[in-house]
Amino acid sequence: MKKNIKIYPFTAIVGQEKMKLALILNVINPSLGGVLIRGEKGTAKSTAVRALADLLPERDQVEACKFSCDPLNTDQACSECLEKIKNDQFKTVQTKMKVIDLPVSATEDRVVGTLDIEHAIKKGEKRFEAGILAQANRNILYVDEVNLLDDHVVDILLDSAAMGVNTIEREGISYTHPAKFTLVGTMNPEEGDLRPQLLDRFGLVVDVLGEGDIGQRVEVIKRRLDFEKESDVFHQGFNQEQTTLADTIQKAVEFLPDVSFDDQLLEIIAKISTALGVDGHRADIVMMKTAMTIAAYHGRAEVTKEDVKEAAGYVLPHRMRKRPFDDSQFNQSSIEEIVNELVG
Repeated sequence: MKKNIKIYPFTAIVGQEKMKLALILNVINPSLGGVLIRGEKGTAKSTAVRALADLLPERDQVEACKFSCDPLNTDQACSECLEKIKNDQFKTVQTKMKVIDLPVSATEDRVVGTLDIEHAIKKGEKRFEAGILAQANRNILYVDEVNLLDDHVVDILLDSAAMGVNTIEREGISYTHPAKFTLVGTMNPEEGDLRPQLLDRFGLVVDVLGEGDIGQRVEVIKRRLDFEKESDVFHQGFNQEQTTLADTIQKAVEFLPDVSFDDQLLEIIAKISTALGVDGHRADIVMMKTAMTIAAYHGRAEVTKEDVKEAAGYVLPHRMRKRPFDDSQFNQSSIEEIVNELVG
């Protein structure tokens, strides 16, 4: 009999508050464009990703759908499910959000899927072999060592994350399916960086370090040993916190469309990006969307200046023009100084 392997509880992770919030914000609002977590090994990056997926409650999906379509969301359903829903010929099953791993060696066909051209020509029907993006729809797509992926594959991932769909075109035949997922990339900067053009495409970036506080480091050790010794008992100790956080996330998802903002905040965001020399407009848009998601997470109907300040810390560090010998810590200090001056 296969043993049930327990996932470490998300709320039991010690410290790393910025990383945890960045992941939560992207689950609430996948249109943020994902999060890149940069840091040394052993800083709970993959643990946090899998723990967050495990934390979330089961959700409805159309039975046997390769894209895990939501029967109540026809705007983001595949063509097959739309037909079933229209004719009321579908069954609903309950499933958990999954973490879909993308290997560094993945080819374009493995990622986007393939079309059977011969079948299309002979039968006049499109036959699609699902790829990783199909599995990732409504799930978390996790790319460890994303900086080692082929640039073209990274481009495809980021395009799909931004658009929420994947389109395959072969020999004049095309097929489109929903690909709305939470993209999480992790990397160790010592093993090489992403090109600035690709770095800019990630909505949020978080730099993580091992805990420097002795008390926190001791707590990390104790909790891990307790978990490995008796995972069921350990989980029970965090049941209430897990349930509370899962409820908060679900309420934020439902509340997000109702969050509003004053146009003055848009002007502040534009001034921040201009003052920091950020190219293009993606940062401005993502900053506002992140601020709105932060407000929703806290159950507030209107975005505040504090939300914008917090959002800037996630959206801007990887988009600032680097000077020689700059590092991320310098950038973070620059951001806080300029943001505080402009926002007040």
